[in-house]
Amino acid sequence: MFTSSHSQYVKLDGMRLHYLDHGNTGAPPLILLHGFTSHAHSWDTFAAALREQFHVLALDQRGHGESDWAADYSREAQVADVAAFARALRLDKFDLLGLSMGGMNAYTYAAKYPQSVDRLVIVDIGPELLPSGRARIRQGAQAKDLWDSPEEAFQQVRAGNPRAPEAELLARMAHNLMRTADGRWTYRYDKALRAPDRPQVQQDPAAGYAMLATIPCPTLLVRGTESDLFGGDAAETMARTMPKCTLVQVPNAGHSVNLDNPQGFIDAVKPWLLAGPA
Repeated sequence: MFTSSHSQYVKLDGMRLHYLDHGNTGAPPLILLHGFTSHAHSWDTFAAALREQFHVLALDQRGHGESDWAADYSREAQVADVAAFARALRLDKFDLLGLSMGGMNAYTYAAKYPQSVDRLVIVDIGPELLPSGRARIRQGAQAKDLWDSPEEAFQQVRAGNPRAPEAELLARMAHNLMRTADGRWTYRYDKALRAPDRPQVQQDPAAGYAMLATIPCPTLLVRGTESDLFGGDAAETMARTMPKCTLVQVPNAGHSVNLDNPQGFIDAVKPWLLAGPA
């Protein structure tokens, strides 16, 4: 089931960012941050499950979805976007949830602006990443990215992810494609993000754990049991490091937890959010 939502745009420091407002403006705000190469619509099923209890706002991060492309895709720039977005919408306190790249941005934001975040949900990401998942992401960035039809694009993506329900994967792809000048199809996100020579971001695990240890708000850490990027040992270390962290693992899900097992993801996250601050 996919919720209806309203496309909105906000200009932040000269950059136009797109977001989806799922309504219920009087409810507690919940900001959702998608993963690398994805978009705000990747949260549609999850937003549908929470829109009666929360004011759900799903942001297209810079270079993704319908937001402007940029020269700077550093984590610092993306976190600054989240801060500017919250200010523009006059959100003093909110819950913050992010997957993968969005999860890194979410926990970095929570460390930098602890007074703003009521609760934090981090999905399948942390300071230590598995080589297998990093290699898969690099290979994906170099895969074919021009097709004669959306169906051809879907088949390529399906071959790389046999877990995701077909309806979810079709919807994800439908919002991640655009027409080229010659009538073919390509990804909507900035081509610079999949350039073969784009430098790989290297993390310092010690610095990452030190930052996580400063986050005071209740945190839910979600891992897909089949994740090839975020290992179980790293997840347990991260949960022990954070002051108020609960770890939950979603079965039948790889790195893209909410895509691979949408209901399992909802079942893991919704009750925790509804329980309120611990």
